[in-house]
Amino acid sequence: MNTENWVRLVAGLFVMLSVALGAPSSPIFVSEWFLAFTLFVGFNLFQSSLTGLCPLINILHRLGVSDAPSCRS
Repeated sequence: MNTENWVRLVAGLFVMLSVALGAPSSPIFVSEWFLAFTLFVGFNLFQSSLTGLCPLINILHRLGVSDAPSCRS
């Protein structure tokens, strides 16, 4: 897998988990404050689309994950 796939996978996982933990109707509800984490993930995706800065991509590069051909500049 490349960095683009990893970013989508991790962001999707974090959103699903934080909604499951923050929605009162969820069987694994903990606190509504988990929805703030969903907001943080969404904001980070938004700002990275405008600035090109994504902390997760920097971490993945340090772990040796390669970019997709369309991501290389």
